[in-house]
Amino acid sequence: MSTERFLVTGAAGQDGRYLLQRLVAEGVEVHAMVRSAAGAAELEGRFPAAHQHTVDLTDAASTMALVQAVRPTHIVNLAGITSVARSWSAPAETADVLGVGPVRLLEAAWDLTEAGHPVRVVQASSAEIFGDADEVPQTEGTPLRPVTPYGAAKAFAQTMVRVFRDRGLFASSGILYNHESPERPASFVSRKITREVALIARGLSDGLTLGNLDAERDWGYAPDYVDALLLIARADEPGDFIVASGESHSVREFVDAAFRHVGIDQWESLVSVDPAFFRPAEPNRQIGDASRLRALGWRPTRDFPSLVGLMVDADLQALDG
Repeated sequence: MSTERFLVTGAAGQDGRYLLQRLVAEGVEVHAMVRSAAGAAELEGRFPAAHQHTVDLTDAASTMALVQAVRPTHIVNLAGITSVARSWSAPAETADVLGVGPVRLLEAAWDLTEAGHPVRVVQASSAEIFGDADEVPQTEGTPLRPVTPYGAAKAFAQTMVRVFRDRGLFASSGILYNHESPERPASFVSRKITREVALIARGLSDGLTLGNLDAERDWGYAPDYVDALLLIARADEPGDFIVASGESHSVREFVDAAFRHVGIDQWESLVSVDPAFFRPAEPNRQIGDASRLRALGWRPTRDFPSLVGLMVDADLQALDG
C-alpha cells in the first residue's frame, strides 16, 4: 500500500483527469480539488476511488483548510484558466487564479512542512512564461519574457516556486508546452481542428474556420506530460523541468495532418481564415529543450502525426456512436 497522498487541484481538466486515472490505478490515495459541484460529481462518477473536494483556489481560507485537513504528501497544481486568449478579457482574474493561487498552496505546504509533515509541491507552469524568448529552443535558464496576461501570471507563480524552494520547501515546476489529447475541450485549436475534420469526413460540415495558420507550437501528448509531472513529484531533488517534444509544428501542419488522416489531401478550399481568431500577441517560436527531464528517464510515447491521428480517430468514433 502506497504511503503517498496526492492532492490534485484543477482535477476536472484534461491533465487532472489523466493524473487521477494514473494515481488511482497505482493505488495511491488521491484527493481531487475542483471548483464546482458539477465537476466534482462528474469526477466521482469516473473515479469513485478518488476523494472529491469543491474548493475555489481564489478562496485562501478554504484552500488552506483543505490542505490542512488532507495533509497530502504531494500537491500537484493544475488549477486555473487554461485559455491564453481568455486571459486578455479577464487579466485580473487570471492573475489571481494562475499567479496568486499557487502561492496559497505553497504557503499551506510550507506550514505543514514546518510542522513536521513534509509536502512536495509541483506547479504546472507553461511555455507562455518565455513569451518572446530570445533563444530557441528554450531551457530552464531562458529569461522570462511573457507577452500575455496568462504568461505573466504563470511567470509570477514560477518565480514564487523558486522563492519557496530556496526557503527549503520541496517545490518544483513542470514547464509544460502545448499538450493535447481526446480529453482536450473544443475551445482549443487542436480539438477544434480534429472535431471539424471528423465532421467534414462524415459529410456533416463543409468547412473549418481558423486564425493564424502560421503560428507554431511544440505539441505533445497529454498523458506523457502527466507522467512527467509525476516523475518530477517523485524526483530526488526539487527543480524546474521543461516538458516538451522539442519539435515545432505550425497550425497549418496540424490541419494538414488531420485531413490527410481521413484521406483528404487537397483541403485548402475547406479552410478559411478569420482575423478575429488571431491572438492579440503571438509569442515567438516556442520549442522546449527537455534534456533535464530526459535525464530523469522521461520519454514521450507519441510523435506529432500519431497524436493528431489519435485525436481525429476519437472524434470519428464519437460521431459514429
